[in-house]
Amino acid sequence: MTSTFSRLDTSAFGAAADQILESAVGGDAPVPGVVAAVTDRHETIYAHAAGVRRLGGAAALTVDDVFAIFSTTKAITATAVLQLVEEGLLDLDRPAGDYAPEIGTLKVIEGFDDAGEPILRAPRSVPTTRQLLTHTGGFGYDFFDAVYARLAEEKGQPSVISATKAALMTPLLFDPGEKWQYGTNIDWAGQVVEAVRGKRLGEVFAERIFAPLGIENMSFILREDFRTRLAEIHARNADGSLTPMDLELPSPPEVDFGGHGLYGTVGDYLKFIRMWLNDGAGEHGRVLRADTVEMAVQNHLGDLPVTMLPGVIPSLSNDAEFFPGQSKSWSLPFMINNEQAPTGRPAGALGWAGLANLFYWIDRANGYGGYWATQVLPFGDPTSFTKYMEFETAFYQNLNG
Repeated sequence: MTSTFSRLDTSAFGAAADQILESAVGGDAPVPGVVAAVTDRHETIYAHAAGVRRLGGAAALTVDDVFAIFSTTKAITATAVLQLVEEGLLDLDRPAGDYAPEIGTLKVIEGFDDAGEPILRAPRSVPTTRQLLTHTGGFGYDFFDAVYARLAEEKGQPSVISATKAALMTPLLFDPGEKWQYGTNIDWAGQVVEAVRGKRLGEVFAERIFAPLGIENMSFILREDFRTRLAEIHARNADGSLTPMDLELPSPPEVDFGGHGLYGTVGDYLKFIRMWLNDGAGEHGRVLRADTVEMAVQNHLGDLPVTMLPGVIPSLSNDAEFFPGQSKSWSLPFMINNEQAPTGRPAGALGWAGLANLFYWIDRANGYGGYWATQVLPFGDPTSFTKYMEFETAFYQNLNG
């Protein structure tokens, strides 16, 4: 691919983007802090930080600060799966239980009986790893699904935030392949990777993804050098104010949760985005073959739609959806917008998000990608999400400019 660096009016975009970030931390219902950045195929071409690490604190947020990146972890796990496929060690369409047997023990929940006990039955099939990657495996999240929320509230089903094996052992909500539903599918895909590699997921990432990409500030463990530059997670209150939560993911975790468990910097995530812009090549070596990348970014969901995420636990998520009213599908690692988005993101581009209002997009056609990082709950925060949309819009308004 050839560079498209000259096609962006970097000066005009930079000025507009700086203003958007400053307005995000200074307007009504502000976010505490935000880091946002854009890369082309070769290097980071924009990076800016605004606000503070912790509301009421004196430490200004910097572009090198560390975030809990939540579900933006998922695409990295999918990449580790694709490496197994390349090596002939994994068949995406075999039952995932052939690799990680515990997934084959899970049943489908069909509701609750009069005594409030779960009604369970055997699934018609065991999820395949492809179904796990496309979120059609049958799993959900308690903050997006009422059945799982009831299991948590009444039956003590642990939250995924606990990073325990018990948190993974949830029933299926439906038979695999029936529909798209966002949930712990990618955590199970991570278990498949661990079973095949015989190593923890964090070790696999470090050796096979982070090393060739030059990523040094990303880990499932909240390292001591991370603590000195950690952006704090805040709760948005009903009146729009913010409260620091002092929330940390367990470190070290019992299980490396491939769906949400990484800490990292925006700059390092851009190195991962650049790999996808460069057909699998990293700064220090190849992560995926070009033909694997091309295969992976196609629609693997068929005619099933990507749907709105219903906010079942208000403290963790609002109702949320990218580009309501527009068609979305799923590749193996990413959401695909099937139509040009209102921001200007072209049809066929890739992207997703993380629970604490982190967002990214990857535009392989134009050769750019971006990442927006805040640490605010619940998901779908009106300020962070709206300002991210403004940030992406400003980028496309200045492309070809």
